[in-house]
Amino acid sequence: MAGARSAEPPAELRLHKRLTPGPLICTGQSRYSWVLSNSPGPAVQLRAMDCKNGCVSQCTGPGGPKGALETFKAKDLIITPASTLKEKPDPETLVFGTVFTDHMLMVEWSSECGWEKPHIKPLQNLSLHPASAAFHYAVELFEGLKAFRGVDNKIRLFRPRLNMERMHCSAKRATLPGFDEEELLGCIQQLVKLDQEWVPYSTSASLYIRPTFIGTEPSLGVKKPTKALIFVILSPVGPYFSSGTFNPVSLWANPKYVRAWKGGTGDCKMGGNYGSSLFAQCEALDNGCQQVLWLYGEEDQITEVGTMNLFLYWINEDGEEELATPPLDGIILPGVTRQSILDLAHKWTLHIPTMDNGPPKLASRILAKLTDIQYGREESDWTIIVS
Repeated sequence: MAGARSAEPPAELRLHKRLTPGPLICTGQSRYSWVLSNSPGPAVQLRAMDCKNGCVSQCTGPGGPKGALETFKAKDLIITPASTLKEKPDPETLVFGTVFTDHMLMVEWSSECGWEKPHIKPLQNLSLHPASAAFHYAVELFEGLKAFRGVDNKIRLFRPRLNMERMHCSAKRATLPGFDEEELLGCIQQLVKLDQEWVPYSTSASLYIRPTFIGTEPSLGVKKPTKALIFVILSPVGPYFSSGTFNPVSLWANPKYVRAWKGGTGDCKMGGNYGSSLFAQCEALDNGCQQVLWLYGEEDQITEVGTMNLFLYWINEDGEEELATPPLDGIILPGVTRQSILDLAHKWTLHIPTMDNGPPKLASRILAKLTDIQYGREESDWTIIVS
C-alpha cells in the first residue's frame, strides 16, 4: 500500500497497546481522502484525491446495476392492506429494531420463471423450507436506510439510491439475481407511503427501512440458488445507541479479532459479516465498552467501528489539520454517511471555517448539516419526498 503515513493520532485514539493509525490517507485505492491544511487566511483549504471506488464501481457490465435484463416493475405492485392496524409507539421510548409497522414488501424469484410481481401485504412470518440456502450457507444480504418526517411534515428518504446500488453489488457477490434498483426503490416508496403514519412525528427519530435478499432454494447443495426472495420491513427507531445521537461511544480494540479481509465480503452488506462479529462485541461489552474498533493486518490498521465507518481528526507532523478515513480497499463497507461526509467536505473546500475547537466543532457542523437535510430544514437533491 503506497502513500505517506500520517502522524500518530492523539493519545485518546490509541485504545490498545498494539494499535497504530495505519496509512489512512489516499493510497490509490480509496474513493476519496481529505487533508485539511492550514492556509494564511481564516479558512481551511481542503484537498481531494478521487481514487478508485469500492464495491459499486466494480459491479458493472452484464449483471451489474445497469445490466440486469430481468426485473420486477413497480407499476405491477399488488397491495393488500392490513385489515387491522396496530397502535403507534411513543417516539421517546423506541428501542432500535424491536417494533414493526403494519405492512411488508415481498418479491419472489426463480431461475425458471424470473421475477414475480411485487406484493405489499400485511406484516407476517415467512414460510421457508428448512433446507433454504440462507439458513445453511448465509446466502443473504440486507440494507438499511431511513425515512424522516420533516419539519414541514413531508416524508423524505435520505440518499436511497446509494443503498440500492450497494444492495445490487452485494447481490452479485452472493450469486443472487439482478434487479432494477429504481424499480425496487419505487416499491419501497409505496410501502413507506402506505405506512407513513409510522414515521415518527419527531426530529430525533425516524423510520428504519430494512430491505433483505435471501436464497430460498430447498437444497443442501453448496451452489448458486435457483430461488430467492426480496422482502422489506419497516421499524420506527430512535438513536441506535442508548447514549444518544451525538454522545461519545466507548470502543474496544483487540487485534486478535478481524471483521473482514482482502478478497472477502467486507465491502458488502451481508449478514455473515455481522453474525461473526458478535463474539468480539460481547467481549467489548464485558470490558465496559459499547462497540468494537476493528483492526487489520500486521500493523493493526484501523478499519471500522462496529457497524459504522470511521473518521479520524488530528494535527499531523506538518501542523496541518487532517481528516482521514480508511480507503475502500475491499474490506471497508462503502457507507452512505461516509460518502455524505466526504461530499460535504468537498463542497466546503473554499469556505470551511477554522476549527478553533478541533473535531467537536467539525463533527457538530457535519451532524447539523445532515439532519437539516434529513428533516427538511434544508432542501437537497440528496432526499426523495415520499409524501
